[in-house]
Amino acid sequence: MTNIVVPELGESVVEARIARWLKKAGDQVEVGEPLVELETEKTNLELSAEKRGVITSIARKEGDDVKIGELLAVVDENGAGAAPAAASGNGAAKKAEPTAESKVAPTSEAKIAPTSASPIAPTSGSAIAPTSEERIAPTPEAKIAPTRDSKVAPTSAKPIAPTKAGDRTEERVRMTKRRQTIARRLVEAQQTAAMLTTFNEADMTAIMALRERRKESFKKEFGVGLGIASFFVKASIAALRAFPALNAEIQGDEIVYKHYFDIGMAVGAEGGLVVPVIRDADRMNFPQIEIAIREFAKKATDGTLTLDDLRGGTFTITNGGVFGSLLSTPILNPPQVAILGLHKIQDRVVPVKGQAVVRPMMYLALSYDHRIVDGREAVQFLVKVKDYIEDPGNLLLEG
Repeated sequence: MTNIVVPELGESVVEARIARWLKKAGDQVEVGEPLVELETEKTNLELSAEKRGVITSIARKEGDDVKIGELLAVVDENGAGAAPAAASGNGAAKKAEPTAESKVAPTSEAKIAPTSASPIAPTSGSAIAPTSEERIAPTPEAKIAPTRDSKVAPTSAKPIAPTKAGDRTEERVRMTKRRQTIARRLVEAQQTAAMLTTFNEADMTAIMALRERRKESFKKEFGVGLGIASFFVKASIAALRAFPALNAEIQGDEIVYKHYFDIGMAVGAEGGLVVPVIRDADRMNFPQIEIAIREFAKKATDGTLTLDDLRGGTFTITNGGVFGSLLSTPILNPPQVAILGLHKIQDRVVPVKGQAVVRPMMYLALSYDHRIVDGREAVQFLVKVKDYIEDPGNLLLEG
């Protein structure tokens, strides 16, 4: 007999929710065949069998919150064992809820593979510390409807009856683990940091002209388009070198300065915002950064981001402009102490050498933790980013 348990889930993740069972008690399973889909705070994962056998029992039902080491199912490698009575959704078998004594240490009998479910959305950042929220019980008047983010099976609660036109109705839907984390982290970020935001604007004329000149040759040579994100990654790294406090974090009564540059790039996904991390971005050239960003965007769309993709990060860039945002105040991604917000490029009349001219302009926003970043540093950091963007040739000199 092999116990299938909740394995280690990655950095800071200690709890998951059973999104759906892919097998039921009595089913034959092969090596590598997915058994169950787990929803975590960062991404959805499939737990696969490492041994051939028959599922003799399923210990937890869909929608249950489970912790690392808890028993999920038992597999008989000899193919013997009768299936117990049917349990909840998808034909999974039901048995008594396991007690604390039934928890077992994680084994190597199962492995995690990313699924096509949407990954977890942090706030405007990456690493998310879990908590132990209570499960929300549905009221008799409503049912829990599965969402795109969480494939939790509906309960047996009475569905909402059809109503006449004009009637006021409500629907109660259980929050996904991801949405719970977003809600908690947004509050934590504002309660634990002295967060301020400073603003500036950048003339995008030079970058847009450079992209227009090089777009065809760049695409032909590297197989990817030249976007504006790579310019802001490079400009941010150059500014972080000049102002290292913005690439640091607070641990107790100490400031930890990071001498490496892991840049989080916020990407819009079906289930919410995710922030995969470009590691050692300072060692990458423009094509490598563009390729990394495109790959993350594709994985976010496909739901194949891994926990490692979302781990860590020293500084974050978020671009609300792709959704049409003209100006916003991004929220910090603890333990990071700064985040750069990009916005929509819009033609505006601006003074240039005493003349009113129309230029493609972008508002920039830098939110920062005032506990270790002074206003002077934050303003000068943003000015330096602006200078690099308006004269991108300096990025080549910066190396």
